Amino acid sequence: MAAAESDREPPSALCSEFLDFSAKDTGLKWLQASDLPKAVYQHLARYVPKIYCLGPNLNPQNEDLLAQLLLQGPLEWYLCGEDPSIGLAKLEQSNQPSQLCGHVFKVGEPTYSCRECAADPTCVLCMQCFLGSVHKGHRYRMTTSGGGGFCDCGDTEAWKKGPYCQKHEPSISDSSQEDPLDQLSANMITRTYSVFSIVLRYAVDMLTWEEENELPAGLEPPERGDTYYCMLFNDEVHTYEQVIYTLQKAVNCTQKEAVSFATTVDRDGRKSVRYGDFHFCEQAKTVIVRNTSRQTKPLRVQVMHSSVVAHQCFALKALAWLGQVIGHSDALRRILCQVGLEKGPLGENSLVDTLMLCDSKMWKGARNVYHQLLMSSLLMDPKYKKLFAIQFAKNYWRLQTDFMEDDHERVVSVTSLSVQLFTVPTMARMLMTEENLMATIIRTFVEHLRHRDLQGRFQFERYTPQQAFKFRRVQSLLGDLKYVLISRPTEWTDKLREKFLEGFETFLELLKCMQGMDPVVRQVGQHIEMEPEWEAAFTLQMKLTHIISMMQEWCASDEKVLIEAYRMCLVALTHCHGGFADGEQPITLSMCGHSVDTFRYCVSQEKVIIHLPVSRLLAGLHVLLSKTEVAYRFPERLPLSELSPPMLIEHPLRCLVLCAQVHAGMWRRNGFSLVNQIYYYHNVKCRVEMFDKDLVMLQAGSSMMDPNHFLMIVLSRFELYHIFSSADGRKRHSRENANKDVIQQNNTLIEEMLHLIMMIVGERFTPGIGQVQPSDEIKREIIHQLCIRPMAHSELAKALPENENKETGMERVIDSVALFKKPGVTGRGLYELRPECAKQFNLYFYHYSRADQSKAEEAQRKLRRQSGEDSALPPPLLPPFCPLFASLVNLLQCDVLLGMLGVVLQWAVEPSGGHWSESMLQRVLHLIGMALLEEQQQLESSSEDDITFSFTLKISRPGEAPSNTPSILALLETLQNAAHLEVHKDMIRWILKTVASIKTMRERSSTSPVTDSGGQNHQETVRDKDKAERKRKAEMARLRREKIMAQMSAMQRHFIDENKELFQQSLEELDASTSASLEHSPSSPDAALLCVGPRRTRPTEKRQVVTCILCQEEQEIRGDGRAMVLAAFVQRSTVMSRNRHRPPPNPERHDPLFMHPDLSFGTHTGSCGHIMHSHCWQRYFEAVQAKEQRRQQRLRVHTSYDVENGEFLCPLCECLSNTVIPLLPLPKGSGSTEQPGLGLWLKTVSQQIKSLHSAHRKLRPVDAGAVDATSNMEDFPPPEGFKPDYVPVNPFSSTVKEMLTTFGTATYKIGLKVHPNEQDPRVPIMCWGSCAYTIQSIERLLVDEEKPLFGSLPCRQDDCLRSLTRFSAACWTTASLPSVQGHFIRLLAALLPDPEVESSPSLLDVDIFHLLVSMVMSYPSLHIQDSSGLSVDAAQQNLFQLVTVAHVVQVLLTSTPAEVTMDQESGGGHSEEEQSISALYSCLRRHLGGALRDVGSAWHLWRCVKAGVLPFLRAGALFFHHLNGVPTPSELHARGSGQWEYLCGYLGLPSNLLQLYHSNQDLLDPLIQGWCSHSSIQGLLQGSSPLVSYPRESNRLIDLPDDYSALINQASTFTCPKSGGDKSRAPTLCLVCGAMLCSQSYCCQTDLEGEDVGACTAHTFACGAGVGIFLRVRESQVLFLAGKTKGCFYTPPYLDDYGETDQGLRRGNPLHLCQERYRKIQKLWRQHSITEEIGHAQEANQSLVGIDWQHL
Repeated sequence: MAAAESDREPPSALCSEFLDFSAKDTGLKWLQASDLPKAVYQHLARYVPKIYCLGPNLNPQNEDLLAQLLLQGPLEWYLCGEDPSIGLAKLEQSNQPSQLCGHVFKVGEPTYSCRECAADPTCVLCMQCFLGSVHKGHRYRMTTSGGGGFCDCGDTEAWKKGPYCQKHEPSISDSSQEDPLDQLSANMITRTYSVFSIVLRYAVDMLTWEEENELPAGLEPPERGDTYYCMLFNDEVHTYEQVIYTLQKAVNCTQKEAVSFATTVDRDGRKSVRYGDFHFCEQAKTVIVRNTSRQTKPLRVQVMHSSVVAHQCFALKALAWLGQVIGHSDALRRILCQVGLEKGPLGENSLVDTLMLCDSKMWKGARNVYHQLLMSSLLMDPKYKKLFAIQFAKNYWRLQTDFMEDDHERVVSVTSLSVQLFTVPTMARMLMTEENLMATIIRTFVEHLRHRDLQGRFQFERYTPQQAFKFRRVQSLLGDLKYVLISRPTEWTDKLREKFLEGFETFLELLKCMQGMDPVVRQVGQHIEMEPEWEAAFTLQMKLTHIISMMQEWCASDEKVLIEAYRMCLVALTHCHGGFADGEQPITLSMCGHSVDTFRYCVSQEKVIIHLPVSRLLAGLHVLLSKTEVAYRFPERLPLSELSPPMLIEHPLRCLVLCAQVHAGMWRRNGFSLVNQIYYYHNVKCRVEMFDKDLVMLQAGSSMMDPNHFLMIVLSRFELYHIFSSADGRKRHSRENANKDVIQQNNTLIEEMLHLIMMIVGERFTPGIGQVQPSDEIKREIIHQLCIRPMAHSELAKALPENENKETGMERVIDSVALFKKPGVTGRGLYELRPECAKQFNLYFYHYSRADQSKAEEAQRKLRRQSGEDSALPPPLLPPFCPLFASLVNLLQCDVLLGMLGVVLQWAVEPSGGHWSESMLQRVLHLIGMALLEEQQQLESSSEDDITFSFTLKISRPGEAPSNTPSILALLETLQNAAHLEVHKDMIRWILKTVASIKTMRERSSTSPVTDSGGQNHQETVRDKDKAERKRKAEMARLRREKIMAQMSAMQRHFIDENKELFQQSLEELDASTSASLEHSPSSPDAALLCVGPRRTRPTEKRQVVTCILCQEEQEIRGDGRAMVLAAFVQRSTVMSRNRHRPPPNPERHDPLFMHPDLSFGTHTGSCGHIMHSHCWQRYFEAVQAKEQRRQQRLRVHTSYDVENGEFLCPLCECLSNTVIPLLPLPKGSGSTEQPGLGLWLKTVSQQIKSLHSAHRKLRPVDAGAVDATSNMEDFPPPEGFKPDYVPVNPFSSTVKEMLTTFGTATYKIGLKVHPNEQDPRVPIMCWGSCAYTIQSIERLLVDEEKPLFGSLPCRQDDCLRSLTRFSAACWTTASLPSVQGHFIRLLAALLPDPEVESSPSLLDVDIFHLLVSMVMSYPSLHIQDSSGLSVDAAQQNLFQLVTVAHVVQVLLTSTPAEVTMDQESGGGHSEEEQSISALYSCLRRHLGGALRDVGSAWHLWRCVKAGVLPFLRAGALFFHHLNGVPTPSELHARGSGQWEYLCGYLGLPSNLLQLYHSNQDLLDPLIQGWCSHSSIQGLLQGSSPLVSYPRESNRLIDLPDDYSALINQASTFTCPKSGGDKSRAPTLCLVCGAMLCSQSYCCQTDLEGEDVGACTAHTFACGAGVGIFLRVRESQVLFLAGKTKGCFYTPPYLDDYGETDQGLRRGNPLHLCQERYRKIQKLWRQHSITEEIGHAQEANQSLVGIDWQHL
């Protein structure tokens, strides 16, 4: 510390100088100065090093105060020419408030974008503006900001409507046109100008300064010491751990300090890690560089002179000051913009340029400060924003090149400002026309992707992390291009056309580099050795997908541009495929009387190309020609004659054949890279610009060709030509290739080829191909997705392609095709298809995967069967083609296709050993169906002469002379009766029906108007026959079923008759095992049931037999037999705590005998209810331990249970358990009924206690000095029949005793968090406490869930309570008798004064129920030595009555006076209770003096007492019911009024509880006086600490806001408590107490029991005794934690309008609280099931096990 002391001395000398300093004088002196810059620089040179950087630890508060006084003060005086507080206020008054909000977002702050009105998704509002805007009622998206952007409220270009919120609404008298500078005096303008230029120049010089030891001219310090800083800079390469480790070695600091350094470096970009002379700092630098240069480039470290650092610190302060000052006035802002953008006298760079170009050399903190200043100045002034954008575009190439080399994230790079400039439509157009921005961006992009092959195509190296990092950087340029294109122009100028087309040309150059990259060749023979690189190319394709779509939209918005772009694209494609057929062998294909010239090419042998962006762009433009009708209006201006259809279709066709061959398994040896490429080619992210466009290209090509020629080329490329080209081709072919694989492959290829033909003819839902609207396309996608199964909104959204604005267009149409079903407590909302839309289902929908198709087929057939229709799935009706594509229809009736269909049907008629497949036939039938529908539509819509489509005629004709094949129609009729085609009968029937109806249409249309009754009748008769047939079959099946059932039941009866006695026996056992349920039913219905006292109802003795789940043996439960145990889980709990601030007690010395009424810590026992033999369980547990040890040697991961802490999973249900409870029989009660009353009994017991005192004294070793003290206490003779020296025999067998000890020790160990010690006298106390706490928590649970007291508990809880109470009653037998007696004596002394017991707690410091349970449980230790005939029952009754009176007194002492209300039932009914309660209350007031207030209303008092005592009585009833096994009255099995009387009756109490007090008044008065005169009562009543009032309220989880954004907002204002005002990265809310924590970060780690844990884990131990429920606000995730090693994520209670959660806030839909789900979480917590839930989650999901939960 010596160094630091000396560092702090100089200021005292400076203090006088600082105190004499006057900002006013300096400011006024500067006003007179001739050379102002020099004067200011001298001032800064003198004072800055005296304020900043005076020692190793910076002192920001002090520095800020001095800087304000000495440095900013004079500047403000000079600026205003008067007192700044007055001058700045004047400016503010005259200033027009800006309409732009400009609020800069902090990290994690919520941002809102309106999906209906925003110009694009980057237009966002801050929370305040959003709440005051019209968009609140629209469909909006909510996200959390990454920091750095600003609010667009008030920017009219950002919003289609509603640009202003209420706050920024422009006023009527808005004079925004005038120049804000008009409001300032000329003098003021010059002053401002000079100050701003000096300060900004100073700041820019200092922040871009690269010397470590020198300062710029004019700033050299007057005196210069040898003081240096060793400055460490941030980078994105090294991890936290590496930096921390290096720092510990280099500057030998502690781990904590190193963590703090690393956190600051990460946050601010730099931090000084050592202060001292040059050599001292240089030494640290060497170590750091040496340590970090092994794997990567070393950390950046500089040794800087303290004065340089001081000036850099002030430079940041100066920029922040500028930002602050311009906030006062628009005029000042404008002057600053002018200063910043002004070029130097010789045309040097402006200050802003200098900053931008040095951006990558600055550290993070400096960048952030100047970016903030740019946003609050240049970007808020429309005029200068434009000028700045031009500079930005001019420097674009330099900035991006610097960014590629920079190792900081984009958020802190100046390049990230592009989103603020390029997304403004007018600005983007201006930059495009004036600075040629579009071409610049694309050129920069192409230049940075340097990997090319010889043809100039991209060739990516292996995707190393370094490579990926670089590649990600380059992709950000595509983001900029997307911003420029995001809004389409509405009006085009010639200049814009010219520049756009220039940009388009450079874009084509980029696509030409991609055309043909990563070609694939089929591997034959052996598997590929090295998987080729494919990810980079697809990543690039995905990034470009939206840009390509947007380019097409731009082209579509102007005819001239479209025509020119089409021409350019065609030229580029011709250039790419120049001579694509060169060197190939030409061949001629002929079939069905047609022939075509092409060339030989085998996809399975040559190179195939998947990336064809130029070809696909042309396909897109071709469709636009049709859509915009340019093709029909200006055919002469289009190069359509230059098109060569075979060239156009060649590559797309090869690509589709490749997919077919991959499906057929021909490319298996090419490994996963090809499988992945094919997957992405069809995937929704890429298909729009890949698969879909290839199909369009085939449609375009085929529409310009003879359909027969087209089909022959297709056959040839599919390598199927030889099969179909001759009539018996298949037979010849099959003889050559009897190879099964080849046959299988060919079958698949034929299926795929037929599917391709269907797609070419049937996919007409793109506007431009078919006559449809854009919405029809989306509707069709949704219908086909919902045909698979009902889907959630998010699933549907994922299955639909998004546009550049992340919109799918689904919301506009979804309601017309689907119905929404809301979710329950689990699951999510689902959309179901409207029944009327099912007829649009197309089984061969082109976006179905194989799996989707079979699921959809199954679902649709099932639906049809359910609604009693036939299960055929005919093709749907299709919209007509656009003229450009109209000729595609002819594919369906061309000779080649009919020939192919005929061949396949022929194979099906005479199946020859697997040479055809059913799905092939199914596709053929589908194609026939499509052709028939096409013909039907033509017949319906056109007149007789126009019909060109005569499919029915062609299929009726048999083959030509030599082969004489039957016609297609004849084949179909044959197939209709084929036995092996049962499945397809419906479809064939449908086809024949349709043919018949078309024929009648044709006949009728030649004679009369069309009516369709004939076809209809035919249909109906067929359908009726069908129905009758089905009915007959169903009836026969039913009769058969009934017959079999009758036979079975006869056999059963016969068996029972033969084995009568066996059944009798098992029924008796069944009775015994259900004794649990019998306990609930009264034994004699007329007698009232009593559960406590000598007259209590005796349950009928039944043997209780249970089965062990491990060995399946049955065993009777007996105290002296083999022990049976119940798997149990004991945990500490604070669920019922009324005081979470009580510090946890010291476990070694804590005495748990009395539980405080605030129940701050309890021990809860739960069980899954599964029973085992104790020895079976021990064997099982040993096996688990052994397995765990073996596993530890193999790998160290936490399992969901911790064996070292005795945890295991229940062998049956895998529920987490950590001990076992022994099962015990009912204790035997004595039968005598005449027993002494309370007074006599208390007298007897106190005599017994006195004799015990003396007996215990004799046992104690006596030291010599204490003899006289004890000698004067004469020995007290024991009362008659009491034998204090009698040692009882333990009634239990050794295994039961062992289990009693096991459970007792476990409860003690967990409840107190100590090491197990079975001898400790506190063991029985902890067991009694756990019993009482568990009963209380279950009683609260029943109240909260509004369930009756008995009969509603699940049997696992029932069994657990029963075992727990009986165990607690027996656990004293394993402890030492004198210690248990001692416990009883001390417990009773709390109610009955005992001179021998010191320091009894006061009545208000004891939880009465815990006291009752402990006294009842420990009394048998006295009773065992008493042979005078007193029964335990009497003791239970007397103790219970005494405790009840004490509780009534407790309730009265803590009751609060209520306002007297009118609805008091002041009738005679309550008078007796009211009189007696008044008497007792006045008696209490007498004893306590003024501490109790006077309560006017006795009615109110009685109501308080009833309400306050009820929970205690309910808990008492549960306790005695399980302890004594007395059946419960049926009235307590229901909820309703009158519970009080039944409860009191069951417990043997008068329903007016005060009768207990009056009947023993003489005895109780002195006791009550004793309770009231306890020393601490007065203090408690006067409020020394908060009183617990009765009934205790149930704890609830905190209230959450309905709207999730309120939570995000709350979290965004939360700063990390440890790292000085820094925003927390993962703010996490404790749902139990409402604390906000900074989770998952180094800064908030604390030490817990010798281990570093995160804030949440530490908080669970303080707030929830090791169990915690948290909401991770930024992720919208609920986190459950238990202990240090266990945790899981749980579904959050927030849902969007579609009934779905949004974990990670990825979708951004507005979220609202779902009360049911929140109640479910609350119920889990109240039931103490959090740990169990975590256990189940971790077992189900192994990935949860690997998470380091303790660091959260």
